[in-house]
Amino acid sequence: MVETKISQIIESAVEELGFSLVRVLYSGGQAGRNQLQIMAEPKEDREMTVEDCQMISRHVSALLDVEDPISGAYLLEVSSPGIDRPLTRLADYDRFSGELAKLTLRRMQDGRRRFNGRLGGVSDAGLVILETSFGRFEFAFDDIEAGRIDPSEILERSGNA
Repeated sequence: MVETKISQIIESAVEELGFSLVRVLYSGGQAGRNQLQIMAEPKEDREMTVEDCQMISRHVSALLDVEDPISGAYLLEVSSPGIDRPLTRLADYDRFSGELAKLTLRRMQDGRRRFNGRLGGVSDAGLVILETSFGRFEFAFDDIEAGRIDPSEILERSGNA
């Protein structure tokens, strides 16, 4: 998988710059519209700036030019996770415990694949806890296809809703 190879190439460089790699996503489009999205966030508690994205982009571009893991042209996009950030690591589910989240499972559970609720962290057994209006659910991290923060409360708290 190209994302895994790219992550291996760039992760330590991104870390050395003072950022954590959140996600690498490669989407191959038609007519040469391939896109590589690198999502990162500062290790220290501060907002990501445009200058941060530019710096990461320059460093990542240089590494990818040398290693050349993608054949053909592509557009490189470096961004922050934003307020509806994806939850890509098990540690994210602990870090954002108490926040509203939307999860999509790889397979149906209780007749559904999509669950919305409040994150309850990670259990001692390593399961992601989600409190929903239908009750408490626990999911194995590998069973989660996609997870992201639901920004509705964050927007309300900041007075933007």
